[in-house]
Amino acid sequence: MTKTALRALLRTKFEFTPDAAKLKLALLRQLRHSRLPTAAAVLELHEHLCFLRAYADDERVLKATQAMLLGFAQRRDLQAFASKLIDTGIAGTAIQYPFFAPTAARLAEKFPHLLTVCWDEDEIEALTRVLPLLSHWAETPALDEQSRTTREWIDLQRGKTTDATYVVKRMQALHRDPFVFENAYEALSLWLRLAPGKGTPSRTLAAAPVARVAYQKGPVHSARPDLKTVLHESPLAVRELDPKEGARYVEMARDAMVTRQRDLDAFAYGDCADVRLVEWEDGLSFAAIGVIPERRLLLEAVYGFLTLKNGIPMGYVLNSALFGSAEIAYNVFDTFRGGEAGHVYGRVLATVRALFGTDSFTIYPYQIGHENDEALQSGAWWFYQKLGFRSRDRSVLQLMRRELDRMERKPGYRSSIATLKKLAPENVYYHMDEKRDDVIGILPLAKVGEAVTRMLALRYGADRERGEAECVKSMQKLLSVPRLASLSEGERVAFSRWAPLVAVLPGVGTWSAKELKGLREVVLGKGARRESDFVRAFDQHEKLRRAVVGLLEA
Repeated sequence: MTKTALRALLRTKFEFTPDAAKLKLALLRQLRHSRLPTAAAVLELHEHLCFLRAYADDERVLKATQAMLLGFAQRRDLQAFASKLIDTGIAGTAIQYPFFAPTAARLAEKFPHLLTVCWDEDEIEALTRVLPLLSHWAETPALDEQSRTTREWIDLQRGKTTDATYVVKRMQALHRDPFVFENAYEALSLWLRLAPGKGTPSRTLAAAPVARVAYQKGPVHSARPDLKTVLHESPLAVRELDPKEGARYVEMARDAMVTRQRDLDAFAYGDCADVRLVEWEDGLSFAAIGVIPERRLLLEAVYGFLTLKNGIPMGYVLNSALFGSAEIAYNVFDTFRGGEAGHVYGRVLATVRALFGTDSFTIYPYQIGHENDEALQSGAWWFYQKLGFRSRDRSVLQLMRRELDRMERKPGYRSSIATLKKLAPENVYYHMDEKRDDVIGILPLAKVGEAVTRMLALRYGADRERGEAECVKSMQKLLSVPRLASLSEGERVAFSRWAPLVAVLPGVGTWSAKELKGLREVVLGKGARRESDFVRAFDQHEKLRRAVVGLLEA
């Protein structure tokens, strides 16, 4: 009977009528105190509740859903099947993952007694090698005997803390430089386990506050968006968040990754001072999160977007912008697939255009199926093709036309996985205006680094520190910045990193005072509060754009 009620509830997922709302409410009441027979059924109920929390028919359905989610960790069936629901992100269950260094450090700081190592003696060779470095020199006589396993030694050394927290904290103490710590820690390839506890991340309780809930009164937006129209539409609001409020969204984005066995640098190194909430219709919004200055790329500006529906995380976007173009990676969480993916994607592109002034968009091969089985199975390549994205590769275009001919001759025809693999290895592009070549994905930006390398190698060899210092002094004079102390910490970081690049820009010494002032604004903008301001300053500096392209063509 309970499983029958669950099946009936799942069938109403995309039904939004007064009768459907009444049925949902009755089924929710029936399922609230019932006991489901399998772990799979518990997971299905949980996922549907998360969906209903974002797409509630009315206030009664919303309150019933919220009440069930708040008490989900106490359900008897959840507790009975908790060991089978590891890694689901459900409140009351554990999460196991080889977290990135900043995530491991954050979890060790927030939940020191809940984080442990997933021990596999065959996979901890790297930890065994660094064990003497974690130890005090006075401990080495015992270590030299090798009378214990690595796990036994860590258990002996860790005292009252957990093994994972001990290792993370010791690695941080050994490697004060965060870049060195990241490299050294991730070389250990440690799988960690976060046990459930008070305040630990969960998908069950993840929700941002909203001023007004947008109830679902009709069908979801399932139609494919017309990008020619959508890209000229503007958000209802773009709200700059203060650092305290920004921190809430950064934390939510990080937790959204933890609870889905993922990690994303743009969130892990998210800047609480560079968060904007971009609001659209029907409760859809994006928390656009910038990266702290010391973790920004030299050229492109990378932002992570957390996609929210009525404050509920439903996916994320990774966006890299420069040259009036953007490379976008789009992900919808499993719970929310099959609904408004196309509509939300149109809003993603319009958001990128609003924040960065972008008119050209690039999708890299992984997103459309290259070495990505999930994208192949979903037919991602055709999703983008139908929106207007096109490859620049002649053989891919020929294959696309052959497939379109087959579809026209045989209704219901679908490209095979083998065919999709042939389509996927090349980027696809969408241009609002005329097609151009100076966009991300076509511009060989790596050549900028090569030009800098050749200059530093020729002038300074192994003494890169002297090279940076001399380039900084030269740029201070060129850009009329006599005192670096007058700059913010982020601006100083950007200044030192851009100095070698400015040193190799062709003809920069002959630029006008106005052009050099603009260059100073670009360089300092890379380290300012909002990296999107850097993008706009760079894109508007025609002389700089041409100079960088000149390096790429050299």
